[in-house]
Amino acid sequence: MASKGILKNGGKPPTAPSSAAPTVVFGRRTDSGRFISYSRDDLDSEISSVDFQDYHVHIPMTPDNQPMDPAAGDEQQYVSSSLFTGGFNSVTRAHVMEKQASSARATVSACMVQGCGSKIMRNGRGADILPCECDFKICVDCFTDAVKGGGGVCPGCKEPYKHAEWEEVVSASNHDAINRALSLPHGHGHGPKMERRLSLVKQNGGAPGEFDHNRWLFETKGTYGYGNAIWPEDDGVAGHPKELMSKPWRPLTRKLRIQAAVISPYRLLVLIRLVALGLFLMWRIKHQNEDAIWLWGMSIVCELWFALSWVLDQLPKLCPINRATDLSVLKDKFETPTPSNPTGKSDLPGIDIFVSTADPEKEPVLVTANTILSILAADYPVDKLACYVSDDGGALLTFEAMAEAASFANLWVPFCRKHEIEPRNPDSYFNLKRDPFKNKVKGDFVKDRRRVKREYDEFKVRVNGLPDAIRRRSDAYHAREEIQAMNLQREKMKAGGDEQQLEPIKIPKATWMADGTHWPGTWLQASPEHARGDHAGIIQVMLKPPSPSPSSSGGDMEKRVDLSGVDTRLPMLVYVSREKRPGYDHNKKAGAMNALVRASAIMSNGPFILNLDCDHYVYNSKAFREGMCFMMDRGGDRLCYVQFPQRFEGIDPSDRYANHNTVFFDVNMRALDGLQGPVYVGTGCLFRRIALYGFDPPRSKDHTTPWSCCLPRRRRTRSQPQPQEEEETMALRMDMDGAMNMASFPKKFGNSSFLIDSIPVAEFQGRPLADHPSVKNGRPPGALTIPRETLDASIVAEAISVVSCWYEEKTEWGTRVGWIYGSVTEDVVTGYRMHNRGWKSVYCVTHRDAFRGTAPINLTDRLHQVLRWATGSVEIFFSRNNALFASSKMKVPSLLFDRLFFFFFFFFRCRQTNNYPLHLQVLQRIAYLNVGIYPFTSVFLIVYCFLPALSLFSGQFIVQTLNVTFLTYLLIITITLCLLAMLEIKWSGIALEEWWRNEQFWLIGGTSAHLAAVLQGLLKVIAGIEISFTLTSKQLGDDVDDEFAELYAVKWTSLMIPPLTIIMINLVAIAVGFSRTIYSTIPQWSKLLGGVFFSFWVLAHLYPFAKGLMGRRGRTPTIVYVWSGLVAITISLLWIAIKPPSAQANSQLGGSFSFP
Repeated sequence: MASKGILKNGGKPPTAPSSAAPTVVFGRRTDSGRFISYSRDDLDSEISSVDFQDYHVHIPMTPDNQPMDPAAGDEQQYVSSSLFTGGFNSVTRAHVMEKQASSARATVSACMVQGCGSKIMRNGRGADILPCECDFKICVDCFTDAVKGGGGVCPGCKEPYKHAEWEEVVSASNHDAINRALSLPHGHGHGPKMERRLSLVKQNGGAPGEFDHNRWLFETKGTYGYGNAIWPEDDGVAGHPKELMSKPWRPLTRKLRIQAAVISPYRLLVLIRLVALGLFLMWRIKHQNEDAIWLWGMSIVCELWFALSWVLDQLPKLCPINRATDLSVLKDKFETPTPSNPTGKSDLPGIDIFVSTADPEKEPVLVTANTILSILAADYPVDKLACYVSDDGGALLTFEAMAEAASFANLWVPFCRKHEIEPRNPDSYFNLKRDPFKNKVKGDFVKDRRRVKREYDEFKVRVNGLPDAIRRRSDAYHAREEIQAMNLQREKMKAGGDEQQLEPIKIPKATWMADGTHWPGTWLQASPEHARGDHAGIIQVMLKPPSPSPSSSGGDMEKRVDLSGVDTRLPMLVYVSREKRPGYDHNKKAGAMNALVRASAIMSNGPFILNLDCDHYVYNSKAFREGMCFMMDRGGDRLCYVQFPQRFEGIDPSDRYANHNTVFFDVNMRALDGLQGPVYVGTGCLFRRIALYGFDPPRSKDHTTPWSCCLPRRRRTRSQPQPQEEEETMALRMDMDGAMNMASFPKKFGNSSFLIDSIPVAEFQGRPLADHPSVKNGRPPGALTIPRETLDASIVAEAISVVSCWYEEKTEWGTRVGWIYGSVTEDVVTGYRMHNRGWKSVYCVTHRDAFRGTAPINLTDRLHQVLRWATGSVEIFFSRNNALFASSKMKVPSLLFDRLFFFFFFFFRCRQTNNYPLHLQVLQRIAYLNVGIYPFTSVFLIVYCFLPALSLFSGQFIVQTLNVTFLTYLLIITITLCLLAMLEIKWSGIALEEWWRNEQFWLIGGTSAHLAAVLQGLLKVIAGIEISFTLTSKQLGDDVDDEFAELYAVKWTSLMIPPLTIIMINLVAIAVGFSRTIYSTIPQWSKLLGGVFFSFWVLAHLYPFAKGLMGRRGRTPTIVYVWSGLVAITISLLWIAIKPPSAQANSQLGGSFSFP
């Protein structure tokens, strides 16, 4: 039986005072002899109220509280091999998964003078005294000899000592120790506050001989003195190094304008079609059809709504742009040796990657494992990556699959680095249809690939066999428990002299882990405290944080693949399952994401967060660098997120149901990129952590209007009151100098001091590089080359507490902080809140797809997916997140003159600048308004789809006669629509077939899923009925021989009834119309042609739907035919009841044919 350690964290809500203070039983003794305990009893609380008695204080680094050496990280090794659980009213337990080997403590630093080896000098705090700024380690005797007999010259760098007296050296050493203990500068001023005194030896691992100071001085013309990040001028004010100023500054990104020959005609056609629509609607209103006023009324209402919907959809498309990144510039700025970073260690900020999964049955664990492997193998500094897997179902199957993936990563990741493998998802790579040996120059590639392929096949067998293995293991342990219980009962009966028959003992059937202990999460057979909505919080560090220096020791993997010269380190991998208890609203995916935000802030605190669905893997290993180019560029501190397009695999070649959604991702999103930024679509998004925390962007008041240079500003008189800012936009602001007011943070973020202390650190580390005078709010170069702090048991115990079910109570999580609650489309709402505060976003379309995922190709699954999206849009429309109630940062000009000026300025002088003028924010508001309105188009669309059939049944049309004016307007509107589509295809790069598929599914979804979404939204608003949705299945089809077997599977759903009814009624109406016209004495072909034309228009759009109902090889379900017949008969009888045939109508028909 494995040993267990217990970390008591109280686990109580902040509103309920606990009787006993929480304790942590682990501790260690420093080199100076002081005992440092991890117990929170030893931490002084900064808040004296009862509500925050569990408030933690993070002790800053001091000489007595230094991170342990990685070589002697017993505690870190303990953390990486322990399963941490805990939650509400329970202790936090650290379950040791395997026996740990003790390691020897690091040796005391020795003098670097050749032939000496004595202990170096230390001050009263126990810190090393380094008299020279080159950090050359020297003992007392050697220092005395160098000062007295060596002319005061350092034996290491051969430069004179700055302090030659012993008292001065000790004083300077104490000052340096304090400065090095602070991981974040206190302010953003100049002078002494910007001195960082980075230790060059310490950054390079601290071992002597790893850095040649003389060579560095000679090659880089560097100097020691005031530090490596900012070089002060003579007057004491920090300036920019001459080496930097002598080089031309190059941006990391650039905008690629759309050709004027394409975008100018596009805007002109929009204007022409807008005018034509206005004239057409005016003509339609004036010329009523007196013979069928009801038909005319329905048609004109629908056409007015369609015109409004088209305007809302088209206006945000007027300023599309493309963007490009320069990875070579990123490497030069952040990973090339410079005076501020002589070792060339990566100065890129850290990224925390979130992968969410909820149900291993609908989301196969093998797919999730391949996604994790692609993340771990990404081309980004290893020590700057941390991957968090959120298992919202708390399943042991997911846990053990992640453990298998972590084990296989020791072979897969170095193999990818050695041979530059693309893509780095093993399943996708080994299933490539192209030649895998192309562009591979290393001679051992074939041998390595064959061995890795064999290992991956075994890995798949193990992962696919986990469900049966877990079930068999649990049955065996359960049978053993029953036998032990029966034996114990028999022994008790014998001891008591009772000879009665034994009663059967009922023992809850638990789910067992491989080490013979109960799984703390969800059991296969649910029981109290082990069900889907009732289990403890779990955190397991699968892969511990890597060492700061590259390592090429592969262990057992070297026996299979030659990894010499390859960095074998792996990023940190953490399994997280938040606590769930009955009676708490866990807020689905948004709640899981917020739990990861808090846990990651405590464990790694990467200033940027990338979230991916479990089926979206990294297809381009340099995608992280591409996104970082935007964040680290000039003005990047005002970007809240970088959205990548979604690309899909496994879609049928014809893309019958528009699963690729290229019109949205390549047309709408590129167009929004020219405004305030694209919307957040739920996955493949690189966030700025500080924006998720609800802060306003820096320089949020620096906005200029496009006519500010031409018109005088309107001054507000004293009699006019200042408009009170909405409570929604009163975000967590920063002061003018950048400092944060942290007094109110506990009420906003909760009572975790670890989390609160991490906020200013994340803000500082996420700033762009201050390598140019125009870069505002930047950080000094070389500030992020210092290794991260060691992960210890108290940190993981704190992470357990912040993922508990009660932590968010009486905080602003889900309302202003993190992912926003209250909608099934939490992604759109979260992005909208950020844009509403003034943040911007960009759209990163890489040459090689950044990420790829799967999409449902089955008609029913596709309709349910669209239903969920549309339902979220309806919720947004009826909530405070409606763009009509946006803040002043998305405000429409109020004066008529401003509106007219905006109109002409926009069409004739539209510029794409970095300032994002106010009119672009207006169009952003229109885009978000369209997000909430588009599902309501389904009501008018269904009516309009029935109008051709009603016209054919009644013998009337929406107009009195098909005159030349009507046909001319119709022709202009149709031609301009086709020309606009062609130009959109031109500047977006999509195919004509993709555009047509999108048009077809727009009508299919509009007549089915969108209508159901409107009804569900109205029920929720009026009757308070909550909306539930089905998780999109990622399972593959049962037919392994056919890749697209799911495409032909017909799964009946009520969403199919409206489009099926439309098809049947239009087919019947066409037959009736032809019969009426052919057999009438005076045929009215104009009305027939009008009705038949629009009926065929409807049927052409619904053709993919009808084809999907037909199945394959005669597999059409009988229910389809039954519903078709019932619908046709019902509509026919209904029409006869409404308008029975008259004698006059029968006399107009020839022969014996009689039909209404």
